[in-house]
Amino acid sequence: MEFGLLDQIIFAAYALLIVGVGLYVSRGKGDSSEGYFLADKSLPWWAIGASLIAANISAEQFIGMSGSGFAIGLAIASYEWMAAITLLLVGKFFLPIFIDKGLYTIPEFIEVRYGSNLKTILAVFWICLFVFVNLTSVLYLGATALDTIMGTGDGSFFIYAIIGLAFFAAAYSLYGGLSAVAWTDVVQVVLLIIGGLITTFIALSHVTEDGGVISGMVAVYEQVPEKFSMILDKGEIITPNGKDAWWDLPGLAVLIGGLWVANLYYWGFNQYIIQRTLAAKSLRESQKGIILAGFLKLIVPLIVVIPGIIAFVMNTGPDGAISLDFTDSSFFSDTGNIINDNAAPWLIQEFVPAGLKGLVLAALAAAIVSSVASMLNSTATIFTMDIYKPYFGKNSSEKNLVKVGRLSATAALVIAVILAPQLKNLGQVFQYIQEYTGVVSPGILAVFMLGLFWKKTTNKAAIFGVLASIPIALFFKVGPNGWIDSAIFVTLPFMHQMMITWLLTMLIMVVISLAENKGRDHEKGIELSSKLFNTGPAFNIGAFAILLIVTMLYAMFW
Repeated sequence: MEFGLLDQIIFAAYALLIVGVGLYVSRGKGDSSEGYFLADKSLPWWAIGASLIAANISAEQFIGMSGSGFAIGLAIASYEWMAAITLLLVGKFFLPIFIDKGLYTIPEFIEVRYGSNLKTILAVFWICLFVFVNLTSVLYLGATALDTIMGTGDGSFFIYAIIGLAFFAAAYSLYGGLSAVAWTDVVQVVLLIIGGLITTFIALSHVTEDGGVISGMVAVYEQVPEKFSMILDKGEIITPNGKDAWWDLPGLAVLIGGLWVANLYYWGFNQYIIQRTLAAKSLRESQKGIILAGFLKLIVPLIVVIPGIIAFVMNTGPDGAISLDFTDSSFFSDTGNIINDNAAPWLIQEFVPAGLKGLVLAALAAAIVSSVASMLNSTATIFTMDIYKPYFGKNSSEKNLVKVGRLSATAALVIAVILAPQLKNLGQVFQYIQEYTGVVSPGILAVFMLGLFWKKTTNKAAIFGVLASIPIALFFKVGPNGWIDSAIFVTLPFMHQMMITWLLTMLIMVVISLAENKGRDHEKGIELSSKLFNTGPAFNIGAFAILLIVTMLYAMFW
């Protein structure tokens, strides 16, 4: 089905609405750094919850997770449902500390707890991660989808789509800051959920001849019951490109293993997610927003994973295999690799009728643009408040800080636009994002967790730990199969790699801290452990570490 005039009108109306709302709500917010970076700390709970989901559900979920649904099945929804639990933990135990200290950025907490050197190191880490992994991958996935739906699918529209998405996000976010981002997210998340549900229900209605949504769901389950397995065994699901899905979701590790490393880092200590909670009217409003976001995460798989499974069913032959005889040619790259991430765009292109297609595409654009805008704002916030202000502009005026924020966000966007086309032929971009974020996240999580739970953790230990975590993580990726080729080592899934990197980083930090302290208490520690277990801190850290290691080792070798 073509993208007709009615669809174009609906999409254009959406674009004008978002830009108009963004510019309207951000009037006067550029006069101060608090107004630009934290929306004058005026956000209500429902805006926070909506903005958290809009920032999170970007192209990597809407497109990338549908692609993983196509390749793996419902098991990939573990990321979403575990996130709901993680959000509650963050709201209960971490937010009170962050808001009490009046933070602009997560690196500021590092400065309060440890020191300015480590804050700068982590600020650079985050900026590189946002620009080179997150922004580039979101723009790439979004442009790929738009090329499939609005273009000819041959890649001719791809570059224009990247530039268009970049300009769209920049049109209101660079001027309006977090206020524009958060309030437009309220509109975007409504469109996103409605558009996603439309795609799912229309796709299900085409599975069976009677056109029923329920019968379509039953037919999908009966044809590929293995795609609805949540805890995968080795060899249970082989992706279309021949990879055992267990390597992406290794059994119990999705419940008591490395997935917790990814979730705690992302939802608790990731600037572009946590920033809108720091802009709340109060701690209570922030926590209520977290609860709303957790509830919405429970229904997200219905709009981002199920469509991928439906697309798989519609493109397999009687033997359940993907081949050119039964599969749409858009799922094959020039090199013959299967492009799993084309699942959602293909469904929209083939089955969503005129008029509704414009609305669904608006929802897709909402997912992309809201995340790009959030990442730009967070990149600007970290660069301005954690790098520029302390080192280059100690006496800068408020207006100058806002100007620096806008310029740094512009530079980040330009770099991402240039790099995004290089991500072609990755297969599952969602997995690419998780794996390369997983190089950085274990070390950062170790710094925060020990900083929160153990008073004796020192600044030097944290610096050595976070720097050592990168080569430790990269060590697992050396050689054709991940590890250095040796009979001593075995290949491990990246979730296990994250877990081991996290544990080794914490071990390094504990050893250095003990050697440096020599029995002295560290005054900057924040004793969360007594709130969690109601016992002494010395017992808590040991008992918690032993329990953690035992459960995670069980998850690895179960």
